[in-house]
Amino acid sequence: MIAAMPSAISLNTSIEDLHNFKIARLGQILSHKLAKALASQVHKKDSAAVTVEDLLNYFPMRYEDRSRPALIKDLHEGAEASLELTVTKTNGYAVRNPRGYGRSSLYIFEVYGIDGPMTGKEVIVWWFVSGRRAYDIVKYYTAKLERGTRFITFGRWEWEGRRSTFKLRLNNAADELEIISPTTTDDPEQSEENQPDPQLAGVHVGRRVPVYRKLGEFNSKRVREIVHAVLSLLSDKAIEETLPADLRHRAGLIGRAKAVREIHFPPLDVSMDDYEQSKSPAHLRMIFEDFFWVTFAIGFKRGQREKELKAAPMRIDRNVKNHIASVMPFKLTNAQRKVTAQIFEDMQSRAPMNRLLQGDVGSGKTIVALVAMLAAMENNLQTAMMAPTEILAEQHARTIKRLLARTPYRVEMLTGSLRAAEKRHLQNALKEGEIHACIGTQALIQEAVAFEKLGLVVIDEQHRFGVMQRAELRARGLNPDVLVMTATPIPRSLAMTVYGDLDVSIIDELPPGRTPIKTLVFGEDQRQEVKKLITREVKAGRQVYVVYPLVEESEKMDLKDATRRYEYLRDTVFPRLTVGLLHGKMKPAEKEKVMNAFVAGEIKILVSTTVIEVGVDVPNASVMIVEHAERFGLSQLHQLRGRVGRGAEKSYCILLTSDKKTAVAEERLGIMAQTNDGFRIAEKDLELRGPGELLGTKQSGLPEFRIGNIVRDQAILEQAKKEAEFYLAKPKAVVTAKMVARIKEDPRFGLARIG
Repeated sequence: MIAAMPSAISLNTSIEDLHNFKIARLGQILSHKLAKALASQVHKKDSAAVTVEDLLNYFPMRYEDRSRPALIKDLHEGAEASLELTVTKTNGYAVRNPRGYGRSSLYIFEVYGIDGPMTGKEVIVWWFVSGRRAYDIVKYYTAKLERGTRFITFGRWEWEGRRSTFKLRLNNAADELEIISPTTTDDPEQSEENQPDPQLAGVHVGRRVPVYRKLGEFNSKRVREIVHAVLSLLSDKAIEETLPADLRHRAGLIGRAKAVREIHFPPLDVSMDDYEQSKSPAHLRMIFEDFFWVTFAIGFKRGQREKELKAAPMRIDRNVKNHIASVMPFKLTNAQRKVTAQIFEDMQSRAPMNRLLQGDVGSGKTIVALVAMLAAMENNLQTAMMAPTEILAEQHARTIKRLLARTPYRVEMLTGSLRAAEKRHLQNALKEGEIHACIGTQALIQEAVAFEKLGLVVIDEQHRFGVMQRAELRARGLNPDVLVMTATPIPRSLAMTVYGDLDVSIIDELPPGRTPIKTLVFGEDQRQEVKKLITREVKAGRQVYVVYPLVEESEKMDLKDATRRYEYLRDTVFPRLTVGLLHGKMKPAEKEKVMNAFVAGEIKILVSTTVIEVGVDVPNASVMIVEHAERFGLSQLHQLRGRVGRGAEKSYCILLTSDKKTAVAEERLGIMAQTNDGFRIAEKDLELRGPGELLGTKQSGLPEFRIGNIVRDQAILEQAKKEAEFYLAKPKAVVTAKMVARIKEDPRFGLARIG
């Protein structure tokens, strides 16, 4: 553990001021660069606002025990080990050149190394180098790793029989290989950011060390030196304790100062396995702290909302219900009727509604939302519906305008791509109360948008929006009712955190006449079968989606991009059929033209990126083909599959994959083929990818968990929530008042205006 030295440095010290403390060759320019790199990690717009606390919350991605590095003689097949090696030679060679001319864009780079005591035959460390600059990168590594250079690397070693030695493949050489003593000093990576401090050489060897992801231009070694220096200047008193002593005792947690020091530099008496599995005392403390404050803030926010009052509860009597029924083109399902009753009950109460409407792809959530909007309009209130993409907003606007065509209600669409004059005209009409239902994208929460009397806000596909954006929209009206819709079923752990301030309604049946979708996983060698299926379905009068992960060709990944494949399908494979192209970079008018042509049946095959993932509804489409399906997450694949199967005809979802599938991708695709159950798929997706990736932490509406994982650490999450409820149940206690003051001061929770 690092001994503390008394100093004026604190957790609130600006990173830009670190140069004042003579830290590890960190001057004014480098302090600014470090602050800028950290700002992007902690989602702060101003690098001047980045503090020492933000730096100490940049936790290691893994740890290495360099107190006892392994030797070559200790290696065996599959061994995970850290070795300190000296370069004997390097070799970079081209793998292939698909064009047959010019330089290759894919190389293998190999480093041969021997350990200090020379306990075995030299081993090989290798990795792929790809892209347009591959040749230059290979030259750079050759110069950097010249004979005699000492380095440390870590990973899973495998035996290669052909060369009778062990080899190690690196996925990211910048993060996984660390040079201890370069033979030259004119190394580009030893530029000012990464010049090591000779006095701190002991930080890197002969001990257990943290390994960090590259932070801007700062490599793991430099981050380690800076964190070590900062911790040595911070007193334990400066690392303020945030949890009460009785809570720490009940939960068996160590103090915060000890946890902060030990999460970066593991002590010798703690199991390294515990560190690798995030189960060390330091990890358990920081994970608990993460969960406690989030669940406390959500619980507090929910309590405050329940005390709030609307301007007036709505009146939804028989006349209102009869008028709504006369507008609807069909009867609601039993499940739709059940959730509508729950929504009406909320709308008629004094407290504002904050309800989550869950329903699998195609279950009819939009109709339920429209029923709620009509109820609000019948009460002379305005309504707003916010969608994550312009394509979805356009579709909602088209559907709602059609259904309300014979009513006196004016429906308009407000999106970011409208001309300034059109926007101003609509904003004035909203302010005057002339527009009854406004459908839009994030343009609805811009400062210039004001409503005369906003009564209901509907947010579609909540996982694309944040709680803060939701709060912005609520602030536009008289504390309106809020209905959030999602086709991504919410596992329990997410219901406790991300959606903890919402009541939940579930549509658990599909409308009648839907045929289950048949899902098939095909490899590259089965393309002819796919072509036959497309031809057969189009001949039968139906339509097809072909989805690609990228719009333009990636130089790093061998992916088929939508634009080039569209041209190939149009000109070569299906020259007699109408093939269309849709992607996010097109102008709104172009997108609308393509979507209208597809809806009208003029386009038979629509080549698209994932812009059609959410909500697009074309009942005649019966085939969804997903190229490079291994690149998509489960929920995304489920959403894409939900674009078909919306009519009575049998529908197909073909997941085309390359041979480069990982084990996780293989498992993902297998689940898609087995089930159409959105809840099972969501649980599995959360398990495979974790909450950060599943929700997109920037969009999840919660402060990003620094270290907690709500799947892996669900037991800690439940314990933290229980403790948060314990304190919230005693609102007048001094300790609870202090906790409330703390979360109000923390901008992550957006609670400054509450209470």
